[in-house]
Amino acid sequence: METTHLTATRTNPVPGQTRATLGAAALGNFVITLDAVVVNVALPGIRNDVGGGMTGLQWVVDGYTLMFAGLLLTAGAVSDRLGARRSFGFGLGLFVIASLACGLAPNLGALVAARFIQGAAAAIMMPTTMALIGQTFRDPKQRARAIGAWAAAGAIAASSGPVVGGLLNLLSWRLIFLVNLPVGVIGLLLLARVRRSPQRDVPFDWAGQTTAVLAMGGITYATIEAGPSGLAAPHVLLAFAVGFLSLAAFVITQRRGRHPMVPRVLATSRTMAVSAGIGFAFMVGFYGLPFVMSLYLQQHRGFSSLATGIAFLPMMAIGAFVTPIIAKIIGRFGARRLATTGLLIMAAGLAAVALAPEQAPVWVLSAAMVLVGLSAPLIMPPTTAILLDHVPGQLSGTASGVFNTSRQTGGALAVAVFGALLARPEPHQGVLVSLSLAAVVALAAAAASRLLPRT
Repeated sequence: METTHLTATRTNPVPGQTRATLGAAALGNFVITLDAVVVNVALPGIRNDVGGGMTGLQWVVDGYTLMFAGLLLTAGAVSDRLGARRSFGFGLGLFVIASLACGLAPNLGALVAARFIQGAAAAIMMPTTMALIGQTFRDPKQRARAIGAWAAAGAIAASSGPVVGGLLNLLSWRLIFLVNLPVGVIGLLLLARVRRSPQRDVPFDWAGQTTAVLAMGGITYATIEAGPSGLAAPHVLLAFAVGFLSLAAFVITQRRGRHPMVPRVLATSRTMAVSAGIGFAFMVGFYGLPFVMSLYLQQHRGFSSLATGIAFLPMMAIGAFVTPIIAKIIGRFGARRLATTGLLIMAAGLAAVALAPEQAPVWVLSAAMVLVGLSAPLIMPPTTAILLDHVPGQLSGTASGVFNTSRQTGGALAVAVFGALLARPEPHQGVLVSLSLAAVVALAAAAASRLLPRT
């Protein structure tokens, strides 16, 4: 079997297979991105229906993101071990089932549990989408175009998510999850035409996986609970202790373990480290901003879910417009320069929203958020292209897992920290502090991006 798979990788795929591969990968990125953004505008509706305060709403968002981040590293290894095609199919099927469970959840606890499962499924899917592209498109120019199409699917989901979520929420918030079902079925049909992926005998790092989940779970839980309970609460201190001790244990297991989750060739790669840092910073701003402003506009400015979604439309639409042509822009200006420029633009947009007057017209806020939307295609596709061009091809799944783990960790911590800041008596002050912090993180990533190799 192993010989058959290796032989298959040496044969160029036929055009129908390449289109099916790209279509399946793009749809996978679409549903993953959609469920990361569509839920924000529906949070007040969810609370009105199934209850829960700020803490409950944070877990609706972070239940998905936390499992996504916590399992991505192992998911990357699973992709290499079982083959990207098989792993993607399992992840997409589980994602559809979990989406159905979210849509039918009778209470907040059931919804959060289903979101955890949905996040685990997304973790399985994400590295396989990038691995499928890396294995199918060997030529750097073709790969860049494929990555552009993959990113365009995410951009379409991001741009349509707030408005679609606002519209569906007018009928029922449950529809924002049920919409994944037909998309998932189409993805599975496309996957049936994708050729089998190569497999490698990759051992699992159980110690690394356990400590990684405990570290991210403990720190995220403590940060969320610190809002209503205070930093000195015993369960908050215990969770912080578990999180940071587990983080230290994870670092030790990766340095001394025989089969670390992060192979040493990646752990010692400056390109891997800088790319992961950029991914983290990007998600702090791009994920944190919609969470903060969705709650602020609806709870403190009196906007409906649809009006809130429309306020985000310019921000999301500009990314969808630029993404399809980003491959040509990369070829003209270079990936590293674009990534740095995008991070600076993001910092400027976050700062502009943070410093806007409390009663600023919504069009002013929308105009400032456009800068954040514009930064997305300038940051992610170039950084992804640099990473895939500078890691061994056989480790593409694992490298994708590391990269996306950093991204989702940034998103999870942003929701945890920003939610606690929004719970203050002065919500506008919470917006100011949250988005200013995100701008500082983006500026730090812009400085670090100068260490990426030129392409």
